[in-house]
Amino acid sequence: MGEFKKYLTTNYPSLESSSDGLALVDEHRAAVCENISLYMEKNEEEFQGYLNEFASAVWSLLTIVSQSSSRDKLAVTAMKFLTTVSTSVHHALFATEGVLPQICQSIVIPNVRLRDEDEELFEMNYVEFIRRDMEGSDLDTRRRIACELLKGIATNYKKQVTDIVSVQIQNLLSSFATNPSSNWKDKDCAIYLVVSLATKKAGGASVSTDLVDVQSFFLSVIVPELQSQDVNVFPMLKAGSLKFFTMFRGLIQKPVAFQLFPDLVRFLGAESNVVHSYAASCIEKLLLVKDEGGKARYTSADITPFVPVLMNNLFNSLKFPESEENQYIMKCILRVLAASEISREIAGPCIVGLTSILNEVCKNPKNPIFNHYLFESVAILVRRACERDASLISAFESSLFPSLQTILATDVTEFLPYAFQLLAQLVELNKPPISPSYMQIFVLLLSPESWRRSSNVPALVRLLQAFLQKSPHELNQEGRLNQVLGIFNMLVSSAGTDEQGFYVLNTVIENLEYGVLTPYMSNIWNVLFIRLQNNRTVKFQKSLVIFMSLFLVKHGTQNLVDTMNAVQANIFLVILEQFWIPNLKLITGAIELKLTAVASTRLICETPVLLDAAAARVWGKMLDSIVTLLSQPEQDRVEEEPEMPDIAENVGYTATFVKLYNAGKKEDDPLTDVKDPKQFLVASLAKLSAVTPGRYPQIINESFDPANQTALLQLCTTYNCQIV
Repeated sequence: MGEFKKYLTTNYPSLESSSDGLALVDEHRAAVCENISLYMEKNEEEFQGYLNEFASAVWSLLTIVSQSSSRDKLAVTAMKFLTTVSTSVHHALFATEGVLPQICQSIVIPNVRLRDEDEELFEMNYVEFIRRDMEGSDLDTRRRIACELLKGIATNYKKQVTDIVSVQIQNLLSSFATNPSSNWKDKDCAIYLVVSLATKKAGGASVSTDLVDVQSFFLSVIVPELQSQDVNVFPMLKAGSLKFFTMFRGLIQKPVAFQLFPDLVRFLGAESNVVHSYAASCIEKLLLVKDEGGKARYTSADITPFVPVLMNNLFNSLKFPESEENQYIMKCILRVLAASEISREIAGPCIVGLTSILNEVCKNPKNPIFNHYLFESVAILVRRACERDASLISAFESSLFPSLQTILATDVTEFLPYAFQLLAQLVELNKPPISPSYMQIFVLLLSPESWRRSSNVPALVRLLQAFLQKSPHELNQEGRLNQVLGIFNMLVSSAGTDEQGFYVLNTVIENLEYGVLTPYMSNIWNVLFIRLQNNRTVKFQKSLVIFMSLFLVKHGTQNLVDTMNAVQANIFLVILEQFWIPNLKLITGAIELKLTAVASTRLICETPVLLDAAAARVWGKMLDSIVTLLSQPEQDRVEEEPEMPDIAENVGYTATFVKLYNAGKKEDDPLTDVKDPKQFLVASLAKLSAVTPGRYPQIINESFDPANQTALLQLCTTYNCQIV
């Protein structure tokens, strides 16, 4: 400890006279600060005897460390040590009179003030500046650590810190007022202190501060900057003001904030990349503000009048140098399209602007976040505009088709999943018959070559589902059904894609007549039974139960039993007992639960083989499983088993599939006529038991779990049904 202290307090004039020598000494002292921070955290009891002199030495060191960026590491590690002390049981060191004002004046304020390096980063590398300033990756910068030190001290001395910093903020603002053009950094420092010391509520976006009254500070300090007619003067001050507005957006009253909306739109035209990015981010975050009850504060009626100018300015800001792929602007475009009414007048320029950008980024995709927001923007524009005006579909197709065909023709790997999802969205919006241009894509879709990349599979399945739903009759031509079932076979054979395989199969079963399916059913069951034999994962078994249920409700119980038994005599009962009954209780999802419960109910009430006295035990087990599914909460009946990934699929780098939220498939309910599966169960049982009174209560008593007997009795009482 004596050696450590010596290194912190001794001067080395012969070394410190040169920059290289000073860097060596600083590195040495920074290492000591890191060491004593560790002692403070890990060996507090043994270290406390040395604490006072070390705290004093570090403090003295900080007051003489210059603002040069070459000395940042020493300054940051020294402040981190004092922060650790301030939050420990030894915080009384900071209670001595005069200590807090001195720390604030000689350590915090000098380290929070903007330096030449900050201005250079602001101008030369706006992405890194925003990453540090807005997104919190500035953990090791002087500005951030100085504020963390204040927060640490405020843990035990909140009122004193608040009073001192409030006075400092007023002094800084007074200094600015005396000479705004020379002292603008003082105002920036004041704004930064308020923003950085604000308290965020856990799990929410709301913030608060005791340093200033937010409303009056906003009106007197921030609004004049936002209403400044020259958007390019003092850009760092403008950026700080926009950041304040963004952070405290929930506390600014709607009339005040709304009055500034035209100014935010104006700031999108600022030459500074940071300023127009912050303006876009502020608009985007404002549109997310919710009032009590979760209702959006800014409605489409509020925003729509601004949309033409707003969208024009957003698209223009993407033309500034280095902002061509600005993710903050594209995210704002997405949010505006989601929140406003999209008329034909707005939709036209927007689709032209978005496809123009899409054509450009296709040449060399660089920014995945920007690209994702771009495709989401296209998807939400198509969805919301066409919901309002179906005649826009053809205009969108004319604009989008060349871009999507370019992606497919030039094999832009990163964009293929997006392109397939957008095509699926367009197919679903069309009314049959599907145009020849789509049918060309359908042919491409059926080629095994298209399915080789695993990243394409979910999007291709989504597109295939869209085609199967819109033009099922096309499947019967030119051997296409064979090709589709070949794709199903390929997908279902692998644990990584089996769920996607079932999506294909379920869509085929749901949209084709039984007569068309009959010649293929033996082959389908063979594929499923082989997979069940070789690799029966929980996920696969659940998907199989859902498929069998869907087949039953679409094509009848007898067809289900007969097609299965045609593969192997009496295999239906084996599958029922070994796989359907045990896995039924694991089904999740509202539509899936209803489908499997109703299908299972129909099975025990309609199937001759199960109504036979010899099958009484299986009948009872099946009903017990249905009652478990319908009466127990999901968390009590489902134990999630981790699936073992298919190692072969994880080797090497591949582009990943990213789902477009706004091009998502609407989940269809195949049983719209059944409102309540519980009522359906007890009504079906009551009807069945009336035919052979006394038989089924006995089976229930012999097969049922006691808790399920009670649950079934409660269901019968609730729906006024009786099993006789």
